[in-house]
Amino acid sequence: MPVYEYACVECRLHFEQYHKVTDRPPRRCPKCRGRVKKVFGPVGIIFKGSGFHTTDYRTPEKKGAGEPKKQPTGATSPKREDSD
Repeated sequence: MPVYEYACVECRLHFEQYHKVTDRPPRRCPKCRGRVKKVFGPVGIIFKGSGFHTTDYRTPEKKGAGEPKKQPTGATSPKREDSD
């Protein structure tokens, strides 16, 4: 079940409450019985796993940056003439 944070409009008490998304939110403060409103805050995101960034969110140009460049089929490497 998710936890939600609420703040009382009257006494400014902040409290958290666990409840389902489908449950009705609290309407009254547990301390003074005043009106409450939901507090929205930043969401924490944790990326786990090795190589997450390098394998999932790289640009197509940088994807093969660590690999040797392949020549197109049918292309030959330039010949080098040694002069003695």
